[in-house]
Amino acid sequence: MKSVPVWVWYSVLRVLLFAVPLGVLLAFGVNVWVSTIIAAVFGFSASFLFLRRARESMSRDLYDLRHPTAEPVRDDDAAEDAAIDAAGDR
Repeated sequence: MKSVPVWVWYSVLRVLLFAVPLGVLLAFGVNVWVSTIIAAVFGFSASFLFLRRARESMSRDLYDLRHPTAEPVRDDDAAEDAAIDAAGDR
């Protein structure tokens, strides 16, 4: 079975850290705007404190995607180089 990517876990946990406090505050009858602001501050703070490892892993994966260690191999590079060299000789 394939494991779930880190970004999925991180996103789900971030949503839960916002939605659970929001639901609790709304269940107790707190104003919608106040509940949303408090839940957002709590979700940001809790994710900053408790999801450090997942955040660093996700940022490392994104960095690796943006900065590959090896050049991509293209089959037509040799043909293009040969065509450019042939055109330069003329």
